[in-house]
Amino acid sequence: MTTVTDTLTRNALAVLQPGFHGTTAPDWLLRRLAEGLGSVALFARNIESPEQLAALTAEFRAERPEVLVVADEEGGDVTRLEARRGSSFPGNLALGAVDDPALTSEVAAELGRRLAVCGVNLNWAPSADVNSDPANPVVGVRSFGADPQLVARHTAAYVQGLQGAGVAACVKHFPGHGDTAVDSHHALPRIGVGLDTLHARELAPFRAALAAGTKAVMSAHILVPALDPGRPATLSPATLTGLLRGELGYQGLIVTDGIDMQAIAGTYGMERGTVLALAAGADAICVGGGPADDETVVALRDAIVRAVHDGDLPAERLADAAARVRSLATWTTDRTGAAREAMPDLDVGLTAARRALRVSRAEEYVPISEAPYVATFTPVANMAAGDATPWGVAAELDRFFPGTPTGSFRDGDASTAELIRSAAGRRIVAVVRDVHRHPWMATALGELLATRPDTTVVEMGVPQAPPAGALYIATHGAARVCGRAAAEIIAGKDAGH
Repeated sequence: MTTVTDTLTRNALAVLQPGFHGTTAPDWLLRRLAEGLGSVALFARNIESPEQLAALTAEFRAERPEVLVVADEEGGDVTRLEARRGSSFPGNLALGAVDDPALTSEVAAELGRRLAVCGVNLNWAPSADVNSDPANPVVGVRSFGADPQLVARHTAAYVQGLQGAGVAACVKHFPGHGDTAVDSHHALPRIGVGLDTLHARELAPFRAALAAGTKAVMSAHILVPALDPGRPATLSPATLTGLLRGELGYQGLIVTDGIDMQAIAGTYGMERGTVLALAAGADAICVGGGPADDETVVALRDAIVRAVHDGDLPAERLADAAARVRSLATWTTDRTGAAREAMPDLDVGLTAARRALRVSRAEEYVPISEAPYVATFTPVANMAAGDATPWGVAAELDRFFPGTPTGSFRDGDASTAELIRSAAGRRIVAVVRDVHRHPWMATALGELLATRPDTTVVEMGVPQAPPAGALYIATHGAARVCGRAAAEIIAGKDAGH
């Protein structure tokens, strides 16, 4: 006989989205799935190949057929499916630069098809943030751009393409993370704009996503005093229940950003943050890429059950949240079979990356005819992307010029004179990423161009400064296909640029 406590425990497990270590399912995770765990979150640490991933997700479904298997697969700079080699799809900024919503939908549909084939049925994407602050350290190329209406139309197109493949979209980071200069992985950002600006700018893409039928929305760990002066959006009833549910009329799944991120864990603690998020209106708790063990799952489960017993979380609110998780799992089960039968579009990612390029050539530019020296200026990695995914143009240039020599430079590394000596008389390709955000990078690039004006510059972040160098290429992202498209230009193999 099922007791009230059994029901609470199953509902508490249903709302958690934990990760784990390894490329096979640990026993504890399978046990929790059998007990009612509603979701499993996948990160790069869990994925080696499509075949391995499909086998892994099959392990989950052997224990719980209707489980949400979640990935943070944005394409572009943030990839889990292809973290070891770089994404086959450009990210949002590149798609926004092309500004062809039909293409955005095609890219999302092919990405969704690949996820579905591997057994992933919920994607924490796309980012619907308007990148209104160029210094933003966490959004940047993950945004479609700085124009709210452009971001809105591409967010809607992405949702339609992804969900057309049977994979639920999760637009993020509500109510908008674009106007911040702080990474919520490390601290609590604050957006000080008024309600008029918030509605006209930050909320425009989310309204478009809701109209397009997005199945999930992810909350942001940001403080927006115009909505709630005391609590960040993830923990704010005024934001999640009042604005998102009430004013905007959204009835789908609300997922938190990683509850282990310091904006929440460092201030409220994971257990209290989990309870406050559910009480505020969240339905699923992303445990993120940090803690990934049974002890964390049990601690959060027990904190939820205890909160119900103590009167801090209504049992009805928990049941409602668990029901939304289960309902979405049912929706995906009914749709992913057709996606597995769809014909793949293997070229759409590279096509989009080529169209996203912005190229400027100086009058005195002389095409490169032999292997250049590639100098990659490497900033500190974005926490969302991680530092393990390869990026740049060196590997792609090596396709055209075998044996292309390379060097990687960070803040405080080799001087410009040493870089030039390393080039040994070769033409230089300088690869930068968000040069406007890194004074050391801007200084080094300026010194290099003063001495070697024939340098080719490839900007793989958000382009801000005027074109520089004899050949300047803005890729609008650092995905592998963006590097491939840039390499084609440098090697003179491009068609139409």
